[in-house]
Amino acid sequence: MKILKFLPLLVFLPFLSCSSSEDEPTPTPTETMYFPNNTDNNWETKSIASLGWNQSAVQPLKDFLAEKHSKSFMILVNGRIVMEEYFNGHSATETWPWNSAGKTLVSTTTGIAQQEGLLNINNKVSQYLGNGWTSETLEKENLITPRHLLTMTSGLNDESNWVIKSNLTYLADAGTRWSYSNVFQKLIDVVAASSNQTFENYFNTKLKNKIGMDGFWNFGTIFTIYHSNTRSMARFGLLFLNKGKWKNEAISTSQNINPSYGYLWWLNGKSKYMVPGSQTVYPTALVPNAPADMYAAMGAEDQRIYVIPSKNMVVIRMGDASDPQNPNFALSGFDTALWDKINALIK
Repeated sequence: MKILKFLPLLVFLPFLSCSSSEDEPTPTPTETMYFPNNTDNNWETKSIASLGWNQSAVQPLKDFLAEKHSKSFMILVNGRIVMEEYFNGHSATETWPWNSAGKTLVSTTTGIAQQEGLLNINNKVSQYLGNGWTSETLEKENLITPRHLLTMTSGLNDESNWVIKSNLTYLADAGTRWSYSNVFQKLIDVVAASSNQTFENYFNTKLKNKIGMDGFWNFGTIFTIYHSNTRSMARFGLLFLNKGKWKNEAISTSQNINPSYGYLWWLNGKSKYMVPGSQTVYPTALVPNAPADMYAAMGAEDQRIYVIPSKNMVVIRMGDASDPQNPNFALSGFDTALWDKINALIK
């Protein structure tokens, strides 16, 4: 039972302009893509030797992951498991928080709702939540669309992570300032209002159940976080590897202020990037030693889904912060160090 059989609402969404296929690397022709089914836990594997990878680099990679407080690590190639490792007492059945990597689940669910005609990301948010959902003037509030929430450009004050009306005050006109903040959570309310059901019920029906994920949402007072086992995170990465996305929009630059940010996905290979909690612009790619076409779901304490179309590869990492002193992904240096180890394996 192939995942793509269940994805008519996720593939080739007709809104927004699509980047040219000429801009995308062409994967090397390989074996057919594999999809695990939804009725059992069987999953095809592929050996490192059959890929011609460097077997001697496996143990240094595993040692690095264990040392850096990882709980789990997976590599898929053409959907098949090449590596699946668990560390520090973790197991295949245990759940772990995605942290901000779960934002990609919210953007995908929003895309499904648009494809079903329940919402339009170019309409004002107040069309779905009513006037007065912020503490801005009505004129400024009406500038904010779901697209701005998807791209972190709402212009709302980002001083507090607690998304309540009194904290949603004016800082800039929507679309003029990029700032990573928790206000994206209002998309959850937009989907719930437009679908006339809870967000979790809509998410379960339209996404989770269709690709065989496990897991649950924790709708906390401040943070909304998804928890799942590692293979469920890998299923979602495999979905995006196989174009279960907003055409190319989720993984194409969503605005010009921070070109390394898509629709709640991080994008490698761009000329510059910005990071959460700062307006500093760094004039380099997000992870310079990783493939340029890589895009990633990134969460605090180094939760990662790396998707690499040119290699038909998905990489998953779950765990505690690699550097407890720098749990923010932008400051940990973990991505570069990890890709040094991966490159030694796959080259």
